[in-house]
Amino acid sequence: MLSDIEIINSSTMKEIRELTGRYGINDDELYAYGKYIAKAEFELLKRVENRPDGKLILVTAITPTPAGEGKSTITIGLVDVLNRLGKKVLGCIREPSLGPVFGVKGGAAGGGYAQVNPMVDLNLHFTGDIHAITTANNLVSACIDNHLYQGNELGIDPKRITWKRCLDLNDRALRKVTVGLDSKKEVPRPDYFNISVASEIMAILCLAHDYADLRERLDRTLIAYDFSGKPIAIKDLGITGSLMVLLKQALKPNFIQTLENNLMLVHGGPFANIAHGCNSVIASRLALKLADYVVTEAGFGADLGAEKFLDIKCQEEGLNPNLVVVVATIRALKYHGGVSVKNLNQENLEALKVGVKNLERHLQTVRTFELPAVVALNRFASDSEAEIEFMKEWAKANNVLLSLADVFSQGSQGGLELGKAVLSNLKDLKYKPIYKTEEDLFQKIEKICYKVYGASAVEYAPEALSELKRINQDEAYRNFYICMAKTPNSITDNPKIYGVPDNHTISIKEVRLSTGPKFVICLTGTIMTMPGLSKKPMATKITMTDDGTISGIM
Repeated sequence: MLSDIEIINSSTMKEIRELTGRYGINDDELYAYGKYIAKAEFELLKRVENRPDGKLILVTAITPTPAGEGKSTITIGLVDVLNRLGKKVLGCIREPSLGPVFGVKGGAAGGGYAQVNPMVDLNLHFTGDIHAITTANNLVSACIDNHLYQGNELGIDPKRITWKRCLDLNDRALRKVTVGLDSKKEVPRPDYFNISVASEIMAILCLAHDYADLRERLDRTLIAYDFSGKPIAIKDLGITGSLMVLLKQALKPNFIQTLENNLMLVHGGPFANIAHGCNSVIASRLALKLADYVVTEAGFGADLGAEKFLDIKCQEEGLNPNLVVVVATIRALKYHGGVSVKNLNQENLEALKVGVKNLERHLQTVRTFELPAVVALNRFASDSEAEIEFMKEWAKANNVLLSLADVFSQGSQGGLELGKAVLSNLKDLKYKPIYKTEEDLFQKIEKICYKVYGASAVEYAPEALSELKRINQDEAYRNFYICMAKTPNSITDNPKIYGVPDNHTISIKEVRLSTGPKFVICLTGTIMTMPGLSKKPMATKITMTDDGTISGIM
């Protein structure tokens, strides 16, 4: 079998302007980054804004496992498949963070014959969007500390500064730091870093409609409280203009292509475990105006990315998906059935019978939103015929639409069954969010915990409970969305519990208020907003030869 690098090297990229013409995009509506990457200018968005929307297909997955599920691979492969079937299709995915690129996962550009290209550029600095977000975030921090140093005219209480610095790398040493140690006028204070994709500015950028909306969201973003308890926002620092300049290009969505030379939009990258896990609304809106079918994805399992996509992004933007694809693999289902990673290549029908319950739970979540679903069974070479037959029989017995897909090793040819199933089951239904924005904050939280996580109880740490009560009493925040920060490795808040556990409790340890995107962020279990590196991170495996050839970013 060819490696991903060999597959990419054997493919031929086309100049991005050759691909955009099919969608009626003019050359002067693109801002090129070399031959193969371009940003969409806002003149294009303005020109097409009154067109009808195409059909929207959301790709989600079962609970992630070390075996891999291939959600991005299926998403990119489905774009190729639907284009192969003669449809006018665009894909919308998130930009990779350097954290996982050099951490555990590696890149996020698909795999095998279902990848985006140029893959290395995408996984590294790309068009600089995340760098711009990091810089904007840290400019706010720098100006807060400078304001304290210069006399603190706003009366900022150093003990109640809510804004945090960020970095687009996994660095656990930055989870707790002390700042101001070398200042003659400031009292040293504790602080911490988030990873850049958990920055509030990332969420703001991904939900902003245009420059005016971006400015409004930045202006109202909470950064601290004064000594009397009055909230202080970015607008009070007088730096919104500078932030707008830093984010000017970053707000524009990026065009790139698949290995089969089909157009993709890649823009924004909030994690789904600690943020809302969806690409930008600007990219999604543009895709829906340019194409008849749009394939997008949400991070991790349906309990995280899909829930936030449907409860946050779709409610905020007025989007309505026509179908959800739930990605699963036999290997991952056996893992949820209790099989160790080293034994996943061995046939085990008993473990599969137990593990399939994880898939059932995620399908139940999709049905809670009253949306149709198709299961994409991402095929691996180790899958036995008996295991595949079991999945087919299970699907038939449970009235589940299931299609085998092998876009990894066959490209679009290996996903025709899935593509036809998707096209045959698209529905024009009005989906139903788990909660309405006007509901009580505690109602919203508990609906997610009970209906999506299957929890039997919700516990609040004393400080979290106090903060929620305070926020809930303020009419300005009552219509905010709930953004649950939870481990992706379990439906529960304990990453060591796989499968579908019963009688578990969701423990909310901390609450953070994000006024720019309108989030109440609930941190559960032991979730961290700054990940750490593994014992042997990907950073030890990535290399470059003297002629500039890069390997290891996959």
